[in-house]
Amino acid sequence: MPESLPTIRRVDSSSVEAIGYDPATAKLYLRFRGSGNAYVYYDVPPAAYASLMAANSIGRFVNAEIKGTYDFRRL
Repeated sequence: MPESLPTIRRVDSSSVEAIGYDPATAKLYLRFRGSGNAYVYYDVPPAAYASLMAANSIGRFVNAEIKGTYDFRRL
């Protein structure tokens, strides 16, 4: 069965094109600019998603707080 995606929102970032989050499954979806690669990150708490959306630099937050912290797979 294909994975059901939450609403994906475009964001103002030079490195991240769009973000989606499903609080029911704690999955964070990111699509990157340039490459267009998309990833799902697992077990991301709602507070981390809220901090990401409030960050002055989404790309910097992703590099510092998401990558290397949460398991992921490329979509």
